[in-house]
Order: sequence, then structure tokens, then C-alpha cells
Amino acid sequence: MLIWAIAQGIKVVLGIIRERRFNFKWFIGTGGMPSSHAAGATALATTCGLEAGFDSVLFAIATVFALVTMFDAQGVRRSTGQQAAILNQILDDMYWKGKVEENRLIELIGHTPLQVVVGGFLGGLLAVIFYKLW
Repeated sequence: MLIWAIAQGIKVVLGIIRERRFNFKWFIGTGGMPSSHAAGATALATTCGLEAGFDSVLFAIATVFALVTMFDAQGVRRSTGQQAAILNQILDDMYWKGKVEENRLIELIGHTPLQVVVGGFLGGLLAVIFYKLW
């Protein structure tokens, strides 16, 4: 959980630097650099490997969980975000023609492959560091 929180914190700092403003949604939102989902899932798998052994069933299960989580973050959820962007554009077009008024969909749902790789690397690295410290 600590590594997930650190990844979310990095996302907030990068958002402030990039947009020169603070947005509370960055604390709880999905998407963005780095992927906190990938960081947390990779940290779980790494810690399981360090604690139970990298040849254990526990590590194997945690690794499969991490891979599924990362695939979902950059695949299915990213596609959902792209579809939301297209639907929002359609709603904008319809609104300006006076035909419909709807709420906008959340577009930043998933991650790019780079965001997932960075999140995974961050999670593995921090898991090893924290494991050695405690």
C-alpha cells in the first residue's frame, strides 16, 4: 500500500509541474505516470518472491496477478478511456447543435505501455528497498 501511495504521490507532483496547478483528483484518479496499479502489483509480487522465494507458488500467483493487472491497465482500461474521449466529442458536437445535454465521461482511465513499465519498475525497486530496510 505504501508503494501504491508513493506512485500516486509522484503522479500528483508530475501533474503540478506539468499543469502548474493542483488537482485533488490526481490523488484518487486512475491513469497517468507512473501507473500506481503496476507499482502496487509488482511490489506485491516482488515482496512475495523475497519473502517466500522466487520458486514458490505464492510468488507465481502474485506474478500472474501483477501481469493481469498491468495488461488490464494498459489494454482494456486504456481503450475504455479512448472510447470515452470519442463519445465526449460526439456529445460536444450534438450539444452545440442543440440536440442533447449530457454529463461528460472520464477519459483518463488507463495507461500507456510506458506508464505501466515505469510503474512496474518503481514497484519492484521500492519493494526491494523497503524489504531490505525492514
